Amino acid sequence: MGVIRVLVVDDSVVVRRLVSDALSQAPGVEVVGVAANGRLAQTKVAQLRPDAVTMDVEMPEMNGIEAVRALRAAGHRMPIIMFSTLTERGAAATLDALSAGATDYVAKPSNVGSVQESIARVRDELVPRLRSLVPVPGLGGSSSPTPFGAPAPAPRTTTLRPAPTLRPAPAPHAHRLVVVGSSTGGPEALSRVLSSLVAPPPVPVLVVQHMPPVFTRQLAARLDRLSPATVVEAAGGELLRPGTVYIAPGDRHLEVRRAGTAIETVLTDGPPVNFCRPAVDVLFRSAVRAAGGDLLAVVLTGMGSDGRAGCADVVEAGGTVMVQDEATSVVWGMPGAVAQSGLAHHVLPVNEVASAVERALHAGGAAA
Repeated sequence: MGVIRVLVVDDSVVVRRLVSDALSQAPGVEVVGVAANGRLAQTKVAQLRPDAVTMDVEMPEMNGIEAVRALRAAGHRMPIIMFSTLTERGAAATLDALSAGATDYVAKPSNVGSVQESIARVRDELVPRLRSLVPVPGLGGSSSPTPFGAPAPAPRTTTLRPAPTLRPAPAPHAHRLVVVGSSTGGPEALSRVLSSLVAPPPVPVLVVQHMPPVFTRQLAARLDRLSPATVVEAAGGELLRPGTVYIAPGDRHLEVRRAGTAIETVLTDGPPVNFCRPAVDVLFRSAVRAAGGDLLAVVLTGMGSDGRAGCADVVEAGGTVMVQDEATSVVWGMPGAVAQSGLAHHVLPVNEVASAVERALHAGGAAA
């Protein structure tokens, strides 16, 4: 049976031990080395050729962002998972690292009662990601997402599955909303899609990206700078406006509902769905209730299958479903679950999603 070989990079001896102990508890995962800063990590990666790297963000001599950039520039393609703090500064730095080529991140444990609880939390966050990002024969993998997940694309080296069977494209029809779901790899995919829009969309756009609270606020601010659309973190109670993208806040479900002739956002604290809050299925199903088939659903890269049930509702109502293809996805879990269930009308590389959305909206027009 194969083993996933991991290099742990952190300037804290305590954290290096914590991560090493957490990974050592997982069958099929081996810590092959540690490094105290990004500069030492360059040498260790060249020597050990690990299958994956966990990387602290703030370190002396060379921080995690600089280290990611240097590793990618040197041609190293293995997944790099950032180890982040749940703070504004930590969120901003993590998003910088994802833009520089990091693959995913996990949050450092906070408000945890004991060392064993910290180890368990790190294990439960890290191991599913490693198994999803580093396919190893004999190990299988985890199809269940964790609540937090957001990374940037690293080239895939696995053998791609046969192309799924597409649903016949629906006739051009009016759209009232666009709804988007993403997880692992999502921040970079969303950046590519929203920055590629030629103009603000003629309808409102709502996005669920699996991320913690502080991170979604930072993500919305970054996407707003990149896109011709206005991008905000949803606050709840907003009447939806064309040309505006509403990002679900971390740890809140985002739904929409009719408010007279308008549609408004609703934030709820219901239980996680598909292990996630916010959940893509919750948003998509509420959008069907509010807009019927006047809906375009887009599922981008991510672990697990969140969004599949919601896309089934979209299809049944007469809406359109687009998903990101396997070759450009960091993890083809969420879009793959939709496509392989026969629910996708279009399977597209990430750099073609924006133009496909704009064509669909232009062809059908905006619903009154």
